[in-house]
Order: sequence, then structure tokens, then C-alpha cells
Amino acid sequence: MDDAALGHQNLITYSRALARWSEHGAALDRDGVLAYAGGSWLPVGCNGAFRTDDSVAPAVLLEVANAFFTEHGRGYSVKARDTGADDDLAAACEARGLAAFGDPAPEMLCRSRLPVPDLPAGVTLRRVDDVAGVTAFSSVNAEAYATYGMPEDVLPAMFDRPEAVLADAERDTAIVVAWRDDRPLATALVFVSDGTASLQWVGTRPEARQLHLGAAVTVWATNEAFDRGAATCTLQASVMGEPLYRRLGYET
Repeated sequence: MDDAALGHQNLITYSRALARWSEHGAALDRDGVLAYAGGSWLPVGCNGAFRTDDSVAPAVLLEVANAFFTEHGRGYSVKARDTGADDDLAAACEARGLAAFGDPAPEMLCRSRLPVPDLPAGVTLRRVDDVAGVTAFSSVNAEAYATYGMPEDVLPAMFDRPEAVLADAERDTAIVVAWRDDRPLATALVFVSDGTASLQWVGTRPEARQLHLGAAVTVWATNEAFDRGAATCTLQASVMGEPLYRRLGYET
């Protein structure tokens, strides 16, 4: 597979994990279609559908997704790649009345370890290895992503089975939190599968955004991906995050 295909496969595998990490998660995964429901009602990011087999007709995916999410009382989103592989799926979604959401943001890629930056005085980075750490991760990102209008109950709901998150840490998942004294300030999650890795949920509390902690947790998570054997590390950049990732060495 090329880099784009590997990154897409990793995103599918990560989405399966989201369904495991919440008491209210669920997934249907068969016949070339994955429909996953995370812990929150939010249609984008928390509930979605993919073709796991590119030969599956778009109408089949949409029928399966509609039935699954109607059963669960959720809205949902469909990820359509801009490589050309999903042009038929995008057209079918538009024909069914689905609307494109948000502004385009680049998929970005890093091919090697990154230099480790100095930390501000009093700040330490800690690997999450207990329930309290998962709670800190959720609380930081609940506040960080409120900047984009995300309701603050979304992250806690998505990660309300911390024991499942910690069990996956032995295989494919790692989380880091930047602390100052007893206050968690920034965090990132890295998910390794399919020969590559992806950064997810990089966030910093607004009070700490001048401390460059987003760079520190991004570097930690990126290097953790390579330590775990990934050949590349990908991420889906936000408008706020793209300049930071580019400065660190990520490319579109």
C-alpha cells in the first residue's frame, strides 16, 4: 500500500477502537462495511461509516449505515478520500442529501523521529498508565476542543471505559499528558496499526497555549510511534494545528 492507503487503513482500525472505548460504543463490521458508534452522539468523528472493501457499492454502504445508526438513534458521517478512490462514494452521499462538513484540512505525514524540545520550567510529560491519566486526557481535550464548538461532554463520553483504553495501550495505543504541578495542560494520543500510526486528540488547555506544549506532546507521540515500529506517522490537521505540525516536520 502507498502512504495514503496505509493512513486510511489506520483510521479505519482506530475507529474500531473508538467503539471499544465507551460503554455506549457499538460497531457493525462485515461484508466490506464498518459502521462504528463511539460514546457520544456527535455525528462527526464519533459516529461514522467506511468501506473496508473498495468494491462495495456506495448504495450498499449507505443502506447499512442508515439501518445501523437509525437503530442507535445517532447521526453519522462518511469519510470520503480525496485520492479518487471514493469519488463514487462522495457522489452517492451528495445524491442522498448528505452535506460536506467543515473546511478541508490536510492529512499530514512524518517519516522520521523528531528532535525533542525543551520543556518549560515545572512541566513534565507522563505516559498515561492508569484511570486517572485517562480522565486527565479527557478533561484536557474537553476544554481544548470547546474552542471549535465541541460540547464538553463529548470527550468524557468517548473514553468512559478507561480500562479498555489501558488494555489497548499494551498493543497499539499510547497517551501522553503534560502536567504542571497537579494540573494536566496538554495531551496527545497515538494509535499504531497497519504499518503506520496516527496522532489523535492533540489538545492544550487555552490557559497554556503560549507554553508550546502542543509541540512537546506531538513530538512525544510521534517518536512513540516510531519506537513501536511504525514506518510513518500521520495526522488530520486542524486549522490551528497545521502550522505547528509543518514546523515540526510533518508534510501534506
